[in-house]
Formats: sequence, C-alpha cells, structure tokens
Amino acid sequence: MEFKKLTDATAIPVLGFGTWTIGGGDVADTTHDSEDISAIKNAIKLGITNIDTAEAYAEGHAEELVGKAISGFDRKNLFVTSKVSPEHLSYNDLVASAKGSLERLQTDYIDLYLIHAPNPDIPIQETMKAMDFLVEQKLVKCIGVSNFAVEQIKEAQKYTKNKIVANQIEYNLLVRDKGRVTENMESKIIPYCQKNNILIIAWRPLAKGELAKPGFKILDELAKKYNKTHSQIAINWLISKKGIVTITKSTKLEHLKENLGAIGWKLQHEDIGRLNNSFITSG
Repeated sequence: MEFKKLTDATAIPVLGFGTWTIGGGDVADTTHDSEDISAIKNAIKLGITNIDTAEAYAEGHAEELVGKAISGFDRKNLFVTSKVSPEHLSYNDLVASAKGSLERLQTDYIDLYLIHAPNPDIPIQETMKAMDFLVEQKLVKCIGVSNFAVEQIKEAQKYTKNKIVANQIEYNLLVRDKGRVTENMESKIIPYCQKNNILIIAWRPLAKGELAKPGFKILDELAKKYNKTHSQIAINWLISKKGIVTITKSTKLEHLKENLGAIGWKLQHEDIGRLNNSFITSG
C-alpha cells in the first residue's frame, strides 16, 4: 500500500474501502450482514486498511458492520474515517453523534472525523468547537470536511484550533467541474486544498462503473498499453495527483484485488496529460 501525508504524524493509505450501501442504503438492511462483514475483512487482509463510513450510512448499521469486521485486527494498523450528518452539527448533537459512532464501531477513537456536508442553519463556530472537543478528548485524531467549497473551508478553519486536514468530494475523470459541490473543483477547490495541505479524498472514482468498462478510446488505449484494467487506469490517474487519495466500494474479492492493482506503478506524465484533456468536464 502507498500512503500520503495527512499531518506531520499521520499518513493515510491512498486507496480506501467505502461503505456506502454496506448494511443498506438510506435505511438499514441486515439481509447481507455476513457477506458485508466478510467483504470488509477481505479488504483488510488484502491490505486495504483505510475504511470509510458514516453515521448516515444505513442509519448507522454500516458502522456496526465495520465495528464487527475490524474487531479481530490490530486497531493501530487501521485507518477509520467516519462522518457526522449535517443535521447533527450543533455542539451537543455532534458530540453525541461521535460517541454513537465510536460505540457502533467498537473503537476508542476515530482516525479522521468529517463533517459530511455543510449546514447553513447551524453556526459553523458551534460545530468546530465540538470538533475541537473531540480532538482534546482524544476521541478523534484528525478533523476534516466533506462536500465543502473553498469559502466554507476557510470559514470553518477560522473557528477551530485544529487544522482541517481533508475535504472529501466527488471527483473522477468524468466529474471534474462541478460535482456535489457547486464550485469548480479543478480550478478552485483542489488547487486551494493542495496549496493549504488539505488532502482531497475522492469518492466515486469510477463514476458508478462508467470508467470500469470499455468505451472511452483513451482508456481502451491505455489499458492495453499498461496491461491494466480500465478501473486501474482511472484510479491511478487520481492517486497520481498531488494530495489526492480515493475510496472505492466493492464487496467482490476479484474487484478488491483489481482495485489494488492500481497501486505500485505510475502513469507516464504524457498519459496523465492525455487523460486530463480527453474527458469533457461535467457535473
């Protein structure tokens, strides 16, 4: 596994395991619990030790499944990210949310705790005060945001004693202009984060599978040139960039192994440029 610097004392694996739809979608579904737990365990055994989840995923059930899956592993070798929902950004609600996540995850601390999305109805000063409390109590190691535009990051940073170290956004070869955040990512958000040592965590790197199949001429060519799959090319393009890591979601062992095949080699500079110029940016 390759790592990128998050803080002076912390590094994060460049490839993570996402848990959206693990244990259900918007509501909990226990039908596939055993398969989901096995998938998380398989990912960790393969070396994907970066696990990303949120209290909103399956009403907290995703966190419960992560907690069960990681219980047999050495916690210090894992990197666990969770997120507080935007409706829980008041001081008391946020602290309660974090403690609820810790309980479901069966862990004493969360490596990276993110604000899942901004909420203009709750003062960010109150939110960041709660995030500082979590760090002070050693319940959370690092704090960050998700789906935040530049001005929202700047405003949040004003009210915390701790550095905002990450911004998680939708970003891939097909979504490069305006994704979930209504601000240009490649001209505004990503350059600002790179300049200020704020890691970008790209979610949906394969654009719901669109980048995992033949059909885009440049991907077809590069897959053949490097003897890699289309998914591996698309993921490598992301992690080749300064200050960017990614999370993928797959429960199938062959897909987990395929995703890992995106690591340990590098696209040539000219091919990165061709990929940059071959896809029309979209939202």
